[in-house]
Amino acid sequence: MTHIRPERRPIRWLALALPLVFLAAACGDDGDSSSDTTTTTGGTTTTFAAGTTMARVAESGTLTVGVKFDQPGFGLKNPTTNEVEGFDVEIANAIADAIGEDVEVNLVESVSKNREPFIQDGTVDLVVATYTINDTRKQVVDFAGPYFVARQDIMVRADDTSIKAVGDLNGKKVCTVKGSTSATNVTAAAPTADVTLFDTYSQCAEAMGDGRVEAVTTDNTILAGLVQASNGAYKLVKAPFSDEPYGIGLKKGDEAFRTFINDLLEEMFDDGSWAEAFESTLGKIGLDTPAPPKVDRYTAA
Repeated sequence: MTHIRPERRPIRWLALALPLVFLAAACGDDGDSSSDTTTTTGGTTTTFAAGTTMARVAESGTLTVGVKFDQPGFGLKNPTTNEVEGFDVEIANAIADAIGEDVEVNLVESVSKNREPFIQDGTVDLVVATYTINDTRKQVVDFAGPYFVARQDIMVRADDTSIKAVGDLNGKKVCTVKGSTSATNVTAAAPTADVTLFDTYSQCAEAMGDGRVEAVTTDNTILAGLVQASNGAYKLVKAPFSDEPYGIGLKKGDEAFRTFINDLLEEMFDDGSWAEAFESTLGKIGLDTPAPPKVDRYTAA
């Protein structure tokens, strides 16, 4: 397993107007300390109840987060610095900072098909990896957020004029990734498309480059990064056909941690730090800063 610890930014998030004490969640870790944990962030002291994930992370000094390593704008491993950079990484850093200013982030590469297993077996504390919230996934993990809403679109070669909408994918060779909602969506919208599944979208882009597939479909934000990286070889069709609310995946039943993250997201939406994170990452690949989404404080099944 590769662990990447990014360099912390010198200017951190604004002090958070979060409750000072979080009650222990029913799913608190066995063997946790019986005393509460107090941390400091942005000059504000916060006390976490014993048994909560926040207390455990604060005591260990490490938040382990699953992110993607091949998604421009969201989570991309920089070949020069060997660090992973992007909007999802900034969200992970914000969560760590809200728990305690001394909490570091360990980033673990998480592709679409291993996100649920990594959460369930404790490989990671969280997954922030272009992770669409849906009812099927909510049966096995919980979600905070959404922190962003993307729309599924199509990427083709720059000289391709045959694909203008999702219906045009019928009979075409199309690539997306294993374990993603994109595969389900494209099969429903273009039932005769010949769908190839890889582990990563960068593999799909390579397959389109050498002619194995004619199109790649996933969220428009992911495709925008791949288009930029192609240096003019690919283009975005700009014919979206689904909404994809990105959530932060965590262990099912951890209500205290989910509430903590939802409170943090709403604070970031209000104080401008969410927009700052977007502009410093996705804004650099040409995406306009949208209005933040509304947090869905759903009742866990």
